[in-house]
Formats: sequence, C-alpha cells, structure tokens
Amino acid sequence: MDGLVTTAIIGLSLGVEYALLSLGFTLIFGILGVINFAHGGFYMIGGYAAYAAVHFAGMPFPAAVATAMLVTALLGYVCELLLIDRYVSDHLTPMMITLGLYLIISTALIVVFGPEPADFSFPIRGSLRSGGIYITYANLIVLLVCATVIAAVYLLMYRTDFGLALRAMADNREVATALGMRPAQYFPLAFGLATGLAGLTGALVTPTLTLSPFLGDSILGMSFLIVILGGLGSLGGAVIASFIVGIVEAYSRVYLGGSKGALALFVVVLIILVVRPNGLMGRIGRPA
Repeated sequence: MDGLVTTAIIGLSLGVEYALLSLGFTLIFGILGVINFAHGGFYMIGGYAAYAAVHFAGMPFPAAVATAMLVTALLGYVCELLLIDRYVSDHLTPMMITLGLYLIISTALIVVFGPEPADFSFPIRGSLRSGGIYITYANLIVLLVCATVIAAVYLLMYRTDFGLALRAMADNREVATALGMRPAQYFPLAFGLATGLAGLTGALVTPTLTLSPFLGDSILGMSFLIVILGGLGSLGGAVIASFIVGIVEAYSRVYLGGSKGALALFVVVLIILVVRPNGLMGRIGRPA
C-alpha cells in the first residue's frame, strides 16, 4: 500500500512538471497558431542559465531560477519579434524557423558547455517520510513551485485584461483585431511568456534529473503528446492530460519497467484519442 501511495506522489510530481512545461507549448499554438519546435531548446536554455548563474555567478538557487525564467522569456520575446512575427499567418514557415532555432540552440549549448551532462544538483537533499511513504524535498519543492506558477498562469489568463485579450485572439483573431487588439503587441508577449515557462521548468527540473544538451527532443516529444491528448490550444486540457500522463508513467515504469512502461503510456493515450479524437478538451476546429 505504501508503495502505491509513494508512486502516486511521484506521478503527481511528474504531472505538475509536465503541466508547467506543456502550458507554454499550448499557449503558443492556441494564440499564435504556431507549433514551436524550439520549445525543448528553451527548456534546455533555462537549465543551463540556472546552472551558469549558480556555478559561475555564485547566485543562490532561487535567484538563478528566476534569472533563467527572465532570460528565456526575453529570448522568446526577441525571437518572436524578429523571426516569427512577420510569418505568423503562414503556419509552415514558423515551424521551419523554430526547428532551425532549436538546432542552433542545441549546437550552441554543446559548443559552450560541452556534450557531457552538467554537474548540476538540487541544493536541498533528503526526503520527507511518513512510515513507508516518502517524497524527496527536491521533488516536494518543485511540485509546490510548479503548482503555484500554474495557478498564477490561470489567474493571468482568466482574471486579467491581458489574458482576456490573448484568449480573444486565440478564439477569433480577426474579430479581436477589429475590436482594437493588436496582434503585433500581444504575440511577442505571449511567446515570451510561453518560453519563460519552458525555461522555468528547465531550471527547476534539470537539477533533480539531468542537464544535457540532448534533452530537447524528448521534451518536445512529451509536450506534443500531452498537448495532443489534452486538445490543441486548450490550457485546461493540457493540465489534465499532464496529470494523466504523469500518473500512468509513474505506475507503469515502477511496476512494468522502462520499455514496457513507455508502451503502456502510449497505449493509454491511444485509447483516449480513439474515444476522443480531438483530445480531452479539444475543439473540432481552430479559427485562423
């Protein structure tokens, strides 16, 4: 019984990490209509920015995480403004641009930091135990921070004028523009917010797992899986799908093993998509 509860806690921890990661991915698609192939690259930048801030600038870990988020948000804002904004109506061109951007990011990280994983660990060790149930302090802190940020994103999107404007452009860009909302003003901000969330996730999670310049592909693949399962462009669907994936992954890997666990995860996702082809909370169509 203790093992089942501990595994559930691991699944919840994975779920909240995946939710924070996938929110940025689905934000960009939902608002700009762009599939951001560089999402995993910004995750890696966040991890390496925090690593550099701690090891080279001597920053405390919380300050390093905040710095990583700001750096990735600023980079995302600039990239959207200079590279993507003029092509945002052509869905294929931004995909190629973000793919090229990801290749540049991963190559640059290899050149600067080397191909080997960085020695980056969470500053707090130990675990919280109650009988046979336990969770490491690192995972507990990451879980709480991610949950707090997800709540903040929800409030931003559903309780502020800025969030209302973003959702209006996601629902119908032409009508929102006719009402005076300027895509050129909001799109870079949305892209910067999304890449900032990816960078924050990288800064928080890589010290508990591993930090390598080859992480981007797996991060992008997981983001795709979650966003498709939740429904393209749906923030709530992405969060729900993240917890489903996290819990299924935790139990399947613990009780079935690595390869069988991954297979079980994809089988569950496939079954859900057969029943709901548009995802858990997806819409039939997306306005241009």
